[in-house]
Amino acid sequence: MAKKHQNGFYVIFGQDPFLVSKECETLTNALLGDEDRSMALYEPRANEAQVSDVLDELRTLPFLASKRVVLIKDAEPFVKANGDALMSYLDDVSPTGVLILTVGSWDKRTRLHKKFKKTGGLIEVGRMYSNQLPGYVTSYAQQTHAIRLDGQTSRFLVELVGDDPGRLCREMDKLAVYVAPKRTVSPQDIESLIGHNRMFDAFGVIDSISTGRIGPAVSRIRNMFAADKNAEYSVVGAFGYHFRQLFRAKGLMAKGASPQQAAMKMGVRYKQNEFLQQAGRFSLTQLAGILAELGRIDFGLKTGQTTASIAIERLVLNIFSMHNKR
Repeated sequence: MAKKHQNGFYVIFGQDPFLVSKECETLTNALLGDEDRSMALYEPRANEAQVSDVLDELRTLPFLASKRVVLIKDAEPFVKANGDALMSYLDDVSPTGVLILTVGSWDKRTRLHKKFKKTGGLIEVGRMYSNQLPGYVTSYAQQTHAIRLDGQTSRFLVELVGDDPGRLCREMDKLAVYVAPKRTVSPQDIESLIGHNRMFDAFGVIDSISTGRIGPAVSRIRNMFAADKNAEYSVVGAFGYHFRQLFRAKGLMAKGASPQQAAMKMGVRYKQNEFLQQAGRFSLTQLAGILAELGRIDFGLKTGQTTASIAIERLVLNIFSMHNKR
């Protein structure tokens, strides 16, 4: 960030709205202190912003602040309507005004983009990959709440909540309140606040499927979603967590570990015998296929192609059918 706030015009773009918003917040904080915002920050709605008003704000000398900032979020309609005016403004940028636009996508074929490349004011926010998320939420917890997460705990949080950075940070915010005044979060805290009932229910559903009791499995799934309308991703996360544990334990046993050693290696102490019985009812190939299907469900949720309640119920029926064919 050291050189970013030397420019007078920025476009921040990327596919993840949360990460774009965080980058925008970081840039705005670098430009303005808290005490400057009331008089030096102008933030019109994108579909209401008039380019003449925006340019007037940018060229007005700041009062009791070093910069005047105009911030337009979700600015696609503003850019589309005022491309020529923005091109002209790049030729004569105000020395005391900073324009920040956030957009979900940016067309790199336009003249505006080519001009922006020369100014250095384009900030592209890349997507965050799954293996980066434990480190990201660890840093967020430390910087935002002064809370320490170890590697096992952050991975557990990601596995249960899912790989959406915004949702992870919101759950971390809840955890910070839950554990206060402590400055650490344990897997037990996460399970108690976010996942205990869902994880227990997911365990029960898997047990019912693997022992051929489809009726109780389906009823439990429906109750899970009826009890919490906002549980879509965490329910999928709970199933993913259990099946990953089974897959890893099964893999350890295939390499020569005893069932008890595999369970302890996975940190399974609660209902250990039941866990091992479940592991014995699935092959590695079956567990790999189930995990692949959970990955497809996760993608379908993010792209609006399915809902968690329908997808998980269908998955349960498929697993039951797979067991009946054995």
